[in-house]
Amino acid sequence: MKNVIITGSSSGIGLELVKIFNDKGFKVISLSRSNLPVKSLKQVKHLNFDITKEESIEKLIGIVNEEFGKIDILINNAGKLINKPFKKLSKQDFYSVFDVNVFSVVSLIQKLLPFFKKDSHVVNISSVGGLIGSSKFPGLSAYSSSKGALNILTEVLATEYLESGPKFNSLSLGSVNTPMLKEAFPGYSAQVSPKEMASFIFNFATTASNIFNGKVIPVSSTNP
Repeated sequence: MKNVIITGSSSGIGLELVKIFNDKGFKVISLSRSNLPVKSLKQVKHLNFDITKEESIEKLIGIVNEEFGKIDILINNAGKLINKPFKKLSKQDFYSVFDVNVFSVVSLIQKLLPFFKKDSHVVNISSVGGLIGSSKFPGLSAYSSSKGALNILTEVLATEYLESGPKFNSLSLGSVNTPMLKEAFPGYSAQVSPKEMASFIFNFATTASNIFNGKVIPVSSTNP
């Protein structure tokens, strides 16, 4: 049985990913700050988890070491968005967004390195807003710049761990009808549902590492 860790799993794409991986027979570690309705999901181990807290990551590592031994797939789906005009953004605003979207991803990957195998796959969930040349929107300077940093991190880590593994790829998502989208664009409704995007991410995470490594891939029909 293969083991997968999914962060940001309380709602939206993350919750749908937990359901899909569970249905497909994976052993799932679900991580989010709030509880999930997972009692009926036999292979899911859920942890109340704050990715910005070192003690949360240490607790996770203890569980992985004792109960799992290896991690085949890590999906870094947790994210934070602040929608605020640039002139009103504080240093703390920027830090809090980068802490979730970049710094904590770094810490989690570092601590999980001993549990990855050569063919393990780390999938970072980014945004088309973090791509050079894509449409940019007022109020999202902290969020978009953090996702740009995550994309570059993906490319660098794929090179650094080319020989030993794991594989690293980034999916830069366009509009998906999630709570975060509504925060970024109030009143806007996307055509793509969380379940549809989760299905795509599942297929990519489980099959694409044989073909892709160090790639930043736009996954978007509209933006927003």
